[in-house]
Amino acid sequence: MKLFYVVNEARFFISHRLALGLTAIARGDDVWVITAPATGEEELAQYGFKHVSVPLTRSGFTLLSEIAAYRALKQLYRREKPDLVHHVTIKPVIYGSLAARAAEVAAVVNAVPGLGFVFSRRGLRAAGLRMLVNALYRFAFANISMRVIFQNSEDQREFVDHSIVRKEQTILIRGSGVDLKSYIPAPETNGPLVFLLVSRMLREKGVIEFAQAAKLVKRQHPDWRFLLAGDLDPGNPSGVSRQELDALQKESGVQWLGYQADIPKLMAQAHVICLPTFYGEGLPKTLLEASAAQRAMIATDIAGCREVITSGVNGLLVPPRTVEPLAQAMLQLGGDPAMRQRLARAAREKAEAVFAVEDVVDHTFRVYDELLATCLPR
Repeated sequence: MKLFYVVNEARFFISHRLALGLTAIARGDDVWVITAPATGEEELAQYGFKHVSVPLTRSGFTLLSEIAAYRALKQLYRREKPDLVHHVTIKPVIYGSLAARAAEVAAVVNAVPGLGFVFSRRGLRAAGLRMLVNALYRFAFANISMRVIFQNSEDQREFVDHSIVRKEQTILIRGSGVDLKSYIPAPETNGPLVFLLVSRMLREKGVIEFAQAAKLVKRQHPDWRFLLAGDLDPGNPSGVSRQELDALQKESGVQWLGYQADIPKLMAQAHVICLPTFYGEGLPKTLLEASAAQRAMIATDIAGCREVITSGVNGLLVPPRTVEPLAQAMLQLGGDPAMRQRLARAAREKAEAVFAVEDVVDHTFRVYDELLATCLPR
């Protein structure tokens, strides 16, 4: 089949959907990846994907740019006539679904990987934007030849209960999976404890709370290390600037490593992986990787994180947007090696049972095949 993946960024596709695309190529499918320009797409050709740029933006909203994105997708679908289109994240899902309906694409799969910053923001403006996005979702999902994939059961229930999508259209696939072979469980390293946060440098990922908690913990344990690993995201309204990161490092003692390619090696050198997010996660890839790396975790008690962590079993959950509970959890795990190891073993066991990338890929292709069987002419 001719299969289109539509995502905001090529880098996101490579980090979160590469196994899916490579499996499609191995099956003999004609695989296209549609992204915004200048988002790392040069790497796609190395894997054998075809690529088309369209004017998608991850953040911000101007009427002309949104119309341009919709029209570009509609023209592309009409010209190339894909058999199935798989959209990922809010704008590709909404504009791509509407474009697919206009272009009479036979089968559409939409992935909603968390509710994102639109649903984590507070205030009247954010509430108004959520109402608009929900209305657009509802309109986009009014298509019988469609399946909507959710990464956690709470988001799935939220959409069904608010009549945004019909229950029979929804599928639960827990995250994008993790390559267990890339994460070989290793004993903790000797030396000072290392707490690690891996994410884009966004406020809503809990970067500020992590630094503030580190400052509190360092009063008792000045030798413990607190590392931030991840790139800046200047186009995101929640982005932490380089100047702010410099100030955080001086004030709290955290160390920002910037973008890191070798996450398995980085996690093997850490003792505890933290993700104090309030972003509206689907299923945080950082926590899947931490589980595969057999490391204890601290995360916030929100949808998505709860899908990975059962507090006290394979990690600890703390309230979102708070510092003191996060610092207390760090002190608890930092001072109890036996607890860390117990949580870490349980985390790896759950990764093996639930989060293997092969299982995620197989489940997704079953969705493709079942959908195509119902809507393509025999």
